[in-house]
Amino acid sequence: MADWKISGEYMESCNCDYLCPCIYTNSLGETTNDNCTALLVFRVDDGNYEGVNLDGLSFAMVIKSGKVMSEGNWAYGVIVDEAGDEAQRAALSAIASGEAGGAPSMIRDNLVDDFRGVEVKAIDFVMDGLKRSVSIPGALDFRIEGVASALDNGEPLYADNTPHPANSRLALARTQESHVHCLGIDLDMSEKGNNGHYAPFTWAA
Repeated sequence: MADWKISGEYMESCNCDYLCPCIYTNSLGETTNDNCTALLVFRVDDGNYEGVNLDGLSFAMVIKSGKVMSEGNWAYGVIVDEAGDEAQRAALSAIASGEAGGAPSMIRDNLVDDFRGVEVKAIDFVMDGLKRSVSIPGALDFRIEGVASALDNGEPLYADNTPHPANSRLALARTQESHVHCLGIDLDMSEKGNNGHYAPFTWAA
């Protein structure tokens, strides 16, 4: 198994109503629609894969599950940052596809029946206070905003001690807009206030 470690920032939008049932049912509850279409994007701020530096690069996971996510049968595909060179793209592909161990490998081994492959595209990952957005031209884009605490301290509400693969502590967010048309997965949602999250992440194998 390859030796790698990456850390940075993650953000997510899914088509479930806010708050996503996975959070408070340990992924055992039913989605609020016939499926869960989830877009997870990761920016690597500090990363190394077998000596290949991955700092500043991003990747996305595109997921479509059935009514209960923990039952598996996911369609799953990956987009890696075209800003990387050949070695960096190969490293990101191995990590995000689950071939190199770590959290993505647990996802693919236990939940994915239909792997849709890897695409290479430009990824624009933006953070602005409670607001987060991602644009991957020709594939997906979404905008989310953290749900501000009534304590008026500039922090969002959080869900803690969750089994989410990115981080056990997640900022709660709502999606202003979410679109995906890639890897055979399609979704368009605007002004629905559907679910979102963001958090720092650290993965390794």
